[in-house]
Amino acid sequence: MSREHRAKSSTGRTLEVIPPGAGAAAMSTGIVSVALHLAGFELLSRLWFVIGVLIWSVLVLVFVARLADDRARWVDEADTPPALTGVAATSVLGARCVLIGWESVGVAALVIAAIAWIVLMPAVVRHWTAPTVGAHFLLCVATQGLAVLGSTLAAAKSAQWLAATALGMFVLGLGFYLIVLARFSFNQLRVGAGDQWVFAGALAISALAAGELAMAAEVLGWPVSLHRSLQIAGVVIIGSVLACYAVLVACEVRWPRLHYDVRRWSTTFPMGMTSAASLTVAAAASTAWLEPVGSVLVWPAALLCLILLVATVWHLRIEAKT
Repeated sequence: MSREHRAKSSTGRTLEVIPPGAGAAAMSTGIVSVALHLAGFELLSRLWFVIGVLIWSVLVLVFVARLADDRARWVDEADTPPALTGVAATSVLGARCVLIGWESVGVAALVIAAIAWIVLMPAVVRHWTAPTVGAHFLLCVATQGLAVLGSTLAAAKSAQWLAATALGMFVLGLGFYLIVLARFSFNQLRVGAGDQWVFAGALAISALAAGELAMAAEVLGWPVSLHRSLQIAGVVIIGSVLACYAVLVACEVRWPRLHYDVRRWSTTFPMGMTSAASLTVAAAASTAWLEPVGSVLVWPAALLCLILLVATVWHLRIEAKT
């Protein structure tokens, strides 16, 4: 076998073993980039943004390859909540593009994410299982991702209809959170492999959406009462997030789970999202105490992101050889 053929075979095996939940890696690197930007570390933010785009590009390649070559597997994976990580990742990276000033790219990302949400959400809901685990909160995360990107673009482009749509997605996302929470197995806080953190992450992205909507409401001249309600919602939700964050950290200390699992990317995402949401709500609601909280919390998220990036590359290399 030629060296070129062996390289192609190795690449093919690597793509083959990538699970649908790997989209959480693009979500995590994207939101860490956003948080670092908000905290004022632009160079590091751009670095994580590039990494996130590269991961997202690989996942698109996997998505297309499986749709073309293994339709049965594609359908099976599309029925599961982890498939929604692609929607959230596209939305988060799109929002980062808007912050850079690439509004046209943000619009393209919104269109892609919205189409994926429309296609995937009915399949995931139809195959609903109970009790729910952390991954089920991705119904909320994916929906709020559209709210975040939509409201960010609405403020940048002064688009009233887009802001109104984003507000509707925000409310729908909160509804999804409550539905999943009512069926959530809290034993996951003890035995979960990493995705139990989405219990807090879904609230964190809801807080981020509230903050972005509050800023859009001010720019677009929405009624003062609605603007104030969004500010209050952001503060209340981020307060709940910080309480959940503390509980999850305590559970990690009490029941350590130090082995590698791809679901650990779903731990990094809520950590980064909590930082980004804290910084955004601090600015949107003039809540000064949240700013240092967000600035501190970005660092454990970035560190875990780096550890997982190295561990994932190592794990994929081993899996591709077996």
